[in-house]
Amino acid sequence: MAARGRGGAVARGWVARAVAGGSVAAGSGGEATLGQRSGAPPRPGGEAMPTLSENVLFGMGNPLLDICAVVDKDFLDKYGLKPNDQILAEEKHKELFEELVKKFKVEYHAGGSTQNSVKVAQWMIQSPYKAATFFGCIGKDKFGEILKKKAEEAHVDAHYYEQSEEPTGTCAACITSDNRSLVANLAAANCYKKEKHLDLEKNWKLVEKAKVYYIAGFFLTVSPEAVLKVAAQASANNKIFSLNLSAPFISQFYKEPMMKVMPYVDVLFGNETEAATFAREQGFETEDIKEIARKTQALPKANTKRQRIVVFTQGKDDTVMATGFLSQLVYDRPVTECIRAGHYAASVIIKRSGCTFPEKPDFH
Repeated sequence: MAARGRGGAVARGWVARAVAGGSVAAGSGGEATLGQRSGAPPRPGGEAMPTLSENVLFGMGNPLLDICAVVDKDFLDKYGLKPNDQILAEEKHKELFEELVKKFKVEYHAGGSTQNSVKVAQWMIQSPYKAATFFGCIGKDKFGEILKKKAEEAHVDAHYYEQSEEPTGTCAACITSDNRSLVANLAAANCYKKEKHLDLEKNWKLVEKAKVYYIAGFFLTVSPEAVLKVAAQASANNKIFSLNLSAPFISQFYKEPMMKVMPYVDVLFGNETEAATFAREQGFETEDIKEIARKTQALPKANTKRQRIVVFTQGKDDTVMATGFLSQLVYDRPVTECIRAGHYAASVIIKRSGCTFPEKPDFH
């Protein structure tokens, strides 16, 4: 879907800084509360960051082609849509996407939670192109070709598994006045096959090239075995694997695959609602966001060289972070700077239609 609010955008900005310069804040297992205006001083002397390599960031998830258009009330009524809502497409929405394209002036964007995240990270990184890699499944159709073009325009190195059984996943953003009704048809996004794509030598080499990995919890509903393989590889090679809780239903109904991956998670993202649901499912018996972050950080971890970082956003309120000892990410930048970058990305994206942004970031 289109940008999913501050929590997702903070994660995107954080991932960008993890790649383009980040190290974990010093601590002893305690928590930090980072306000929206938190930040760190510029790099001493203002020297340039070291050059990054291609494919340093890896993301895998559900690619969707966002189709955005200003529509009228009759269109909403025809398909039973509320002015402000987020739903999955049903049978009655089957013709909606083609009608949207034929009847209204539309804008296309490469979308989906993880693809948006790596797209924003690539924007924050700027150079080199293709610093971000993305895997997911699309259809061999018109929308698939548009999605490939849009990913290329965003300078993301997208390697899609293409199949003919299902059409490319789409998300219609039907805009009326200040309202936005989102209708997502996952379609091909649900058809990713680990053995037909991830396991191929040429694709797995791209996984091995990465230093930072980011996957949204949504993909646990599609290919948990693929998530687990990437997570285990990252852990075994002392690289950074990050996961987003994504939505409360993931913790509720996909608890088993999530907890199989959790020991490999170096950085966990979520908003306050997702954190509260996760805590209930874990039996933490607390509603305090800081305590939830501490307890989540303390869950069993495979790679003991990196203590888990937990980042919980709370909308307009402070971002809560629980972390431990110093741990290098890619370059020597404090995690407070990563959070500040996330807040910057959120502040830009929340003012725009879909997950879009200016040509270059104005982040210092």
